[in-house]
Amino acid sequence: MTSSVEGEPSSCLSLVFSIPVRVSLPLVPRATTLVISLDLKFTDQAVVSLRQTIHRLLNISRVSIILPCSLEILNSAYKEVRSILRLFKELDERSGLVDKNRSDDEFKFTKMRRLRNYDIFRDKKRSRRMGFRGYGERMKSLDGKVRVAACKLEDALETHFVNLNNEEHHPSSLTSLDLEELIKQDVNSFTKTLKELKGYMKEEELEDDDDDDDVVSSRIDFGGNKSKMVGFSDEFRQIKDLLHGDDKSVNFVSLVGMAGLGKTTLAEELFEDSSILEWFDHRVWVTVGPRYQFKDIVQSILSQVNPNVGEILVQGYELDNKIRECLEGRRCLIVVDDVWDVEITRHMKHLIMLANRGSRDKLGSLILLTTRQEKVGMDDTGERRRPEIHMLKLRFMTKEESWDLLRDKLFGEQSCPPQLEKAGKQIAENCDGLPLTIVTVAELLSKVDDMTPEYWNKVAEKENSIFIDAYDQMSKVILRSYNYLPQYLKACFLYMGIFPQKYDILFSKLTMLWTAEECFLPESKYFIKLQVFLLQHLDELIGKSLVLVRQRSYNHKPKTYGLHSALWHSCMREAERNKFFHVLNNYADSLITESIRNQRRLCIHNNILFGLKDVHKSMESISTVRSLLCTGPHHQYPVPVCFGLRLLRVIHALTIRFYEFPVMELMKLVLLRYLALTYDGKLPPSISKLWNLQFFIVRRHLSIINLYEDELYLPMEIWDMKELKHLQIMGSDLPSPCDGALLPNLLTLADVSARSCTEGVLKGLPKLGKLGIRIELAPDTAEHLCCFDHISHLDKLESLKCVVVNPALKSEVIAPLSSSPHFPEKLRKLSLSGLGYQWEDMKVIASLPNLKVLKLRCYAFQGPKWDTHEMGFPLLEFLLIEDTDLVNWTVGRGSFSKLQCLNLKHCYKLQEIPRKFRGSLTSIEIFDCNPLVVTCAKEMQKNRSNMEVNAHSSWDDGKLKA
Repeated sequence: MTSSVEGEPSSCLSLVFSIPVRVSLPLVPRATTLVISLDLKFTDQAVVSLRQTIHRLLNISRVSIILPCSLEILNSAYKEVRSILRLFKELDERSGLVDKNRSDDEFKFTKMRRLRNYDIFRDKKRSRRMGFRGYGERMKSLDGKVRVAACKLEDALETHFVNLNNEEHHPSSLTSLDLEELIKQDVNSFTKTLKELKGYMKEEELEDDDDDDDVVSSRIDFGGNKSKMVGFSDEFRQIKDLLHGDDKSVNFVSLVGMAGLGKTTLAEELFEDSSILEWFDHRVWVTVGPRYQFKDIVQSILSQVNPNVGEILVQGYELDNKIRECLEGRRCLIVVDDVWDVEITRHMKHLIMLANRGSRDKLGSLILLTTRQEKVGMDDTGERRRPEIHMLKLRFMTKEESWDLLRDKLFGEQSCPPQLEKAGKQIAENCDGLPLTIVTVAELLSKVDDMTPEYWNKVAEKENSIFIDAYDQMSKVILRSYNYLPQYLKACFLYMGIFPQKYDILFSKLTMLWTAEECFLPESKYFIKLQVFLLQHLDELIGKSLVLVRQRSYNHKPKTYGLHSALWHSCMREAERNKFFHVLNNYADSLITESIRNQRRLCIHNNILFGLKDVHKSMESISTVRSLLCTGPHHQYPVPVCFGLRLLRVIHALTIRFYEFPVMELMKLVLLRYLALTYDGKLPPSISKLWNLQFFIVRRHLSIINLYEDELYLPMEIWDMKELKHLQIMGSDLPSPCDGALLPNLLTLADVSARSCTEGVLKGLPKLGKLGIRIELAPDTAEHLCCFDHISHLDKLESLKCVVVNPALKSEVIAPLSSSPHFPEKLRKLSLSGLGYQWEDMKVIASLPNLKVLKLRCYAFQGPKWDTHEMGFPLLEFLLIEDTDLVNWTVGRGSFSKLQCLNLKHCYKLQEIPRKFRGSLTSIEIFDCNPLVVTCAKEMQKNRSNMEVNAHSSWDDGKLKA
């Protein structure tokens, strides 16, 4: 990155706010100073959005000139950002974590060397003097000012651009963009705020904040009348056996789980267990928290083992000797509770190695660590030093355990009144297995005099404030995990809250929305790289116990995500407070208050609100809204959706049915990048005026579409929408392009029929990686449908799905698969349904060199016999066969050599599973198949210890419907 901002205007300004820097500040009283990420790609989603807006204006072809005066103004803002970045670098160097001119690799090496040498005194005096909590409050205030100033500047830029586009002349006639008078004041405000932040960061002293909430503490006597532990009996026994040395290779156990799950309670129960008291010579309890000095941790451990140990004033090898002297030859249980930093885990591994040196043939000391973060609980740093950590991820309580805990907290040894039991079980179930929620709800219920079934039923149906009050009380504990997130993860976490409670969030949907929002974008032009980038963020949030994985694929990768109800409630509160989004669920939510003013996103969880005049008027008054997200239940009747918000980038309204396409309203939204709605008619040619649109989804209200011949195709103007990345118009097809037109950025084309699979269309989609074909057969169809004749033109295609929604299996409507050319070699995932091919045609698919997932549904292939030839399906990992008349299936030598998971559903005639599958097969799922298939699978399992077999049948499970 060059240091100069002079030169070509477009090239210099396209770099505004894009320079990355990592800053470490000595603001936390701990031996290893907290690293605060100030990489401007992620620090604040408002600044990232502003960066993208400026970059887009500078590079848009419809604006040929940005006047010099405007360039000068933006250069001024850019220089201010440069100067504050230099200050951050200076503070990083002054903190002692990074030496001047040292590379990142040298820094990492030096840091790890310092960890191994136990340098626990570095910057001790300075870190104690600079209070993190006080710093945080002042920084929050300045951060808010920066956000407001960035939003105001972006609003001014986009409003001016929208005004120019909506004037009488066509946008293509724009020749200049004069922003001097319009944005000068906003730029000045932005740069002034940055200078204020810079001045604050230069101060040598910050106010001291003596907050003992997070400091290291010791605790041996838990005091009080300790109640019995309810639930987690299996986990208790498992860890207890490990502590007793049943596995001599384990001397480090970690408990991992979200806040309020009961990690500390379980550790306390083990700590106080009578057999543990007898087994260990000493028991040590240290509570760490987010702020710590490792010196204090070591001091606490040694002083609890030997009260005569004085203050530790040594380090390095001398400290190692002192630890060995104090712990060697003793059997100690060391509980390290509430750990937030992986460096503690590494230090404790070193400590336990010292304590157990020379104890190979006898049981020594053991560490039990609790943490919210999986990374901390497993120390996944690439180091394979002993001791290895046995990590236990604590689960949520079952329905039965939840009811037992609620009943115990409310009635103790007494029984629950029978008339309250049904509602009580529902209340316990509504806590979603989180002990903290159960205990908090029980505490609130115990204070209510009304113990009638009527009142408890209201609580069970969430018709009163009990659960809301419980979540509010828990928020301090729950939000602690959020408060210690870097900025870029905070934004990602908050965005999960736009969906309703307990909603299964598809990764593909998140990726599209986040891309359109442009608040989470890395420095990349490639959508596929963005998917990897966002997946890493979600993995981080999962590892920090903030996001749940609802469903996983065959290879255990996440398919859908969600938030626990307690986290969802806290997310909603925090998002509203930070002006991240505002939810409208009832009339009161729409009133003009401070909470709704200046919001960037409106989430409509109750679509009928659009029909209320006051609500509609209230929403239209919020000119700053960029996203309108209708994620409530489906509403089949038309309501006047608020399209008057001219700066909208995202409209997600699939749950609202449109009887007429809102042409006039939508054509004014020139910034729109994501549009999803439900509409049964034909799209107008003017849709191409939405030239910024990247994601276009139209679903049909009716499952079977019967359009007139002239309504089968999208307008020809669709080929003018060059920014499209995702196109999904159910029941419509792409017309053949004129003059070699292309959609150069289209990656996904879904819900089109075989009519879209012509040579001209597919050649016009050079980057297409995912294709979904949806075929509806007319009753009198006589022509052959050739779905795959030209599929080889898609040389980047990785995923292909073809479904006949109303299959006619005895007809010859679908052309034989063997007559088609080869599939693209990059194809990794293939899903077929209702096509009625013969099993002999499978050889075309069996030869695909990179195919990993194959799903065959609803007589995709038919016939009684399938003979797989030798060496077929070389890389296939997952195979689903559902609803088929297959009877005999044989596997040739070397076929399915990589198959991991086999799913069989509704294969009533199949006699057995081939026994020639290689050892890679680890999972067989069977649902409603011939009992002989189940018997065969269980026999195969006997010879393979790593194979899992799950068999379900409607007649045994009681799920068979009459």
